[in-house]
Amino acid sequence: MAQRNDTAIWSGLFRISAESGQTLQAQIRQAIVAAILDRQIAASMPLPSCRILAEKLGVARGTVVLAFQQLVDQGFLIARERRGHFVNPEVLTTPAKPTQKASESTGQVDWKALRQINATDMQRPAKTENWIKSSYPFVYGQFDPALFPTAEWRECNRMALAVLEIRNWAADMVDRDDPLLIEQIQARLLPRRGIFANPDEIIVTLGAQNALYMLATLLMTKGSKVAMEDPGYPDARSIFRLAGADTLPVPVDSQGIVTEAISPEAGFVFVTPSHHCPTMVPLSNERRHDLLARAQRNNQVIIEDGYDSQLVDEAPQQALKSIDRSGRVVYVGSMSKTLAPGLRLGYIVASAELIAELRALRRFMLRHPPANNQRAVALFLSLGHHEALVRRLSAAFDERRKRLVQAISAFLPEWRSTDAAGGTSLWLEGPRGTDSRALAEAAAARSVIIEPGDRFFDRPEKPTRYMRLGISSIALQHIEPGIRELATAAGRRPAAA
Repeated sequence: MAQRNDTAIWSGLFRISAESGQTLQAQIRQAIVAAILDRQIAASMPLPSCRILAEKLGVARGTVVLAFQQLVDQGFLIARERRGHFVNPEVLTTPAKPTQKASESTGQVDWKALRQINATDMQRPAKTENWIKSSYPFVYGQFDPALFPTAEWRECNRMALAVLEIRNWAADMVDRDDPLLIEQIQARLLPRRGIFANPDEIIVTLGAQNALYMLATLLMTKGSKVAMEDPGYPDARSIFRLAGADTLPVPVDSQGIVTEAISPEAGFVFVTPSHHCPTMVPLSNERRHDLLARAQRNNQVIIEDGYDSQLVDEAPQQALKSIDRSGRVVYVGSMSKTLAPGLRLGYIVASAELIAELRALRRFMLRHPPANNQRAVALFLSLGHHEALVRRLSAAFDERRKRLVQAISAFLPEWRSTDAAGGTSLWLEGPRGTDSRALAEAAAARSVIIEPGDRFFDRPEKPTRYMRLGISSIALQHIEPGIRELATAAGRRPAAA
C-alpha cells in the first residue's frame, strides 16, 4: 500500500494558485474530485493527512480539514477512524471517462459533416485571455477593476436576494422582463440618447451580440442583403452571415459611413453612428438624415448599434433612432461598456410589433435573461449608481484618451490617429508596409497588448497597417510607458523623457 506521505504520488494531483478566482478550499476540493473521477486515486489508497497536505500546499490545516469534511458530506470521501480519508468505493462504481483511444475505436460522429451553419469557420474574436496580467493592456471591451463600483454592486445584489425580492424574480417569467428594469431603461438610459419609448417597445437581451443574433434569426434568411460599414464590427458581420445573409461593404470616411455608396438592393443597413466601430468617428448630421431618407425610399431597416453611447462625450449626439419618424430604426443598446462586459445585459428598442415577435422568439431560445441579474441591475440604476459610474468613467476615459494621443504623438509620430472625441479606444493608421500583426507579437513580448486592425475589414486583401488601442482597462500612469514599449517593439528608439 502506498504511504500517505509519499509526496511523489500526490505532487501531480494538486495545483493550488493564489491567483485563481477560487478559494484555496475550493481548489483543493476540485483537485480531489477530478482525481477521483479520473480514477487517479484507488479506493485502497488513503489520502494524505490534513496536516501533511496542508504543509505540502502551504495552507492552513483548517482549510484542508474543511475541504475533506465537505467531500465526506458530498459522498466523495469516507473517513475511517484512525486510518484517515479514503475514496468512497460507491463513487468508483460509475463508469470512468473513456480514454481517447477507446473512444476512437467506437467510431466518432462526424459533427462537421452534420452541421448546417459554419460557426467555427467565422472570424474568431481578438480577445486575450491573460490581458489582466499584462503590464500595458491596450485591450478593447474589458473593464478596469479599479473603477468598478464593487460596494454598490454588492449592495444591489444583496437587495435582490431579500426574501420579498426573491418572490418577485424567482418564478418563471416565460417571455416577460423585470418591469423595474424596463422602467429604468425607459427612464434613465434611453433619454440620454434622445429616445423615448413605451415599455412594450423594449426587450432585454443577453448583451448586444444576443440582440443582433435574435434580429438576424427573425428577419434575415439566405439571400438577404445587409449593407455594413467597412471597416466595421466583425462579429455583426459573422452573425448576419450565419443567418444566410450577404454583407455588402460600404466605405467609411471622416463623416462616418458613406451613405451614397449604400446599395438600394440592401434590405438592411447596420451602422454604429455614435462612435463608428472601429474608427470612432461620429456619423455627421447631414449623413444621418440622408441615411434615413434613403431607408425610407428603398424600404430598408436600419439596425443601430449604440455600443459606446452611454458615456458622456465632449460633443454628445442623439441616437439615430431619436430622429427616426418612420419606425425603421432598430436600436441595440448594451451596459457592457459602463457596468461590466461579463454581465451580458443589453436591450433592443423597436416598434411594439417587432418587440412582440422578438419576445416570442426569445422564449424558444432562453425564455428570458436571468431575472435575478435583471433585478440587481434595475436596483443599480434606480439608486443612481449607474449615473455616478457613467460620470466617473467618462472623466477617467477622457483623461486617458488625451494622455494616449499625447504619447502617440511623442513616441509614434508616424502613426496617424482618428481625430474623434469620446469613446473607449483609438484607431491608428501606421506607415505603409506596417504589419500590425507582427507588431502585436513583438509588443506582447514586452507585456503590451494591442489589437491588429485587419479583422475589421471585409475585403480579400485586408490592410495590415491599422491597429486599435483600448483605454478602458489600462491605468492612466501606464499609458505613456506602454506606448514607449510599443515604440520600441515597432523598431523606434524612444526619445528621452
